[in-house]
Amino acid sequence: MARLLLRDDQWRRIEPLLHGKASDRGVTAKDNRLFVEAILWIARTGAPWRDLPDAFGRWHTAYMRYNRWCKKGVWQQIFDTLADDPDLEQLMIDGSIVRVHQQGAAKKPLRTRKPWASLEGA
Repeated sequence: MARLLLRDDQWRRIEPLLHGKASDRGVTAKDNRLFVEAILWIARTGAPWRDLPDAFGRWHTAYMRYNRWCKKGVWQQIFDTLADDPDLEQLMIDGSIVRVHQQGAAKKPLRTRKPWASLEGA
């Protein structure tokens, strides 16, 4: 089994939002956490759906369920819930917003005279 990306505290926060719980009408999902981990695996690796490891179940089932959840807005609810408490494990800083100290700036090259420049004036 692939390593899990979702921590237990994060899972407890989003679990009530997911469709297919025992309290929902109709067919219940076998394992919502495994499905969410499958989607996180796809997002992390950028792999095509067909390359989803067998440990996560059938790729087509995961793909169809992902699309249904997109249309119902489930993913937006998950993102909104988890965004309330960022873990700050990874931060990205864009170089365009970071100022360099003046001594750290690149020096302009000195203009040197070209050897043939003195021949032109003669």
